[in-house]
Amino acid sequence: MPLDLSDIPIVDHHCHSLLRQQPPDDEAFRNHLTETYIPEMARDHVQHSLVYHWAIRELASFLGCEPEPNAVHAARRERGVNRLARDVVERGNFKSWLIDSGYGADTTFSLDELRAMVPCEIREIVRLEPLIERLIVESADFDGFLATYREALSDLRGSGYVGMKSVIAYRTGLQIESVDRAAAATAFGPVHDAARRDGKLRIESKPLLDFLIVAAVEESARQDVPIQFHTGLGDPDLDLTKVDPAALRLIFSDAYRAAPIVLLHSGYPYARSMAYLAAMFPNVYADFGEVQLFVAGGDLTAVARELLGLAPASKILFSTDASLIPELYWLGAQAGRRTLGRVFDENIADGLIDERTALEMAEMIFWRNAERIYRL
Repeated sequence: MPLDLSDIPIVDHHCHSLLRQQPPDDEAFRNHLTETYIPEMARDHVQHSLVYHWAIRELASFLGCEPEPNAVHAARRERGVNRLARDVVERGNFKSWLIDSGYGADTTFSLDELRAMVPCEIREIVRLEPLIERLIVESADFDGFLATYREALSDLRGSGYVGMKSVIAYRTGLQIESVDRAAAATAFGPVHDAARRDGKLRIESKPLLDFLIVAAVEESARQDVPIQFHTGLGDPDLDLTKVDPAALRLIFSDAYRAAPIVLLHSGYPYARSMAYLAAMFPNVYADFGEVQLFVAGGDLTAVARELLGLAPASKILFSTDASLIPELYWLGAQAGRRTLGRVFDENIADGLIDERTALEMAEMIFWRNAERIYRL
């Protein structure tokens, strides 16, 4: 049996809010066990994955029902989202959820509604790209936009945020380059014209985004507020060749050494790159997160081995990246605890550490590092 880590609380430093309308049946539920939005995958294939079969068995145990899809979804419907969320937090031993509020905001509960629903601390992470898009639509020109953007980031904790997040990986990739103000202003023109014409925007201008995300890293350094970066796996519109966290070399330079940089999603399949970066740079942190929901069996254990084998435990954080349905929080926590417990057991058996040290490291990963870095 893996080392039991269930008594160690979790500060889930990267997660999302919950849908007001929960998926009613197995077909709808399967959409949440895959990163793809292509409907044929959830319809025809997810139910044949290891992750799906494990999820049904795990949720049957959690809900006290037979390990069959119909029984699991009947039990989910009977309990409802409020009770499910409360039970997940209490039984999963969650201490805090740090919510990226820029995802699914139109269909999910507000942070105040979440606070009334679950018995854990709820704090907010601001997603930069939606903020940038909104301000471009509202602005008259580049100078006005940039002043408003800088003002919005000037006092992050005073605005109620404990961190920032960028999804530049999805938009233009992680190969951020140095861009001066003049080049950013030139790139702003056609982007602004399209935004004003359409009344909305999905920003995909590399020079403009590179300039603005570096500006956010500068604010991260000035205020000692963490900035998270999506790295590795994601939706089908992501170019997997452009999301190795090592591509962020510019912001690992001495100029930004005061910025706490958090690399999300285990960097999968670039976990080794992530572990290396966390081991090299004092301000760079590796997230053991998201992969618990999409990677099963030995490959998940291999990710944990790579992170723990190279990065100090003081540089690793834990997240579920759960979103939209509360059961994902439970599944992420269960898989994370078991996998790390298994890897710690291996290191104890090999004589690298003793059980006391393993438990101390687990506490760092599951909550102490996050509370220190985010100043909770």
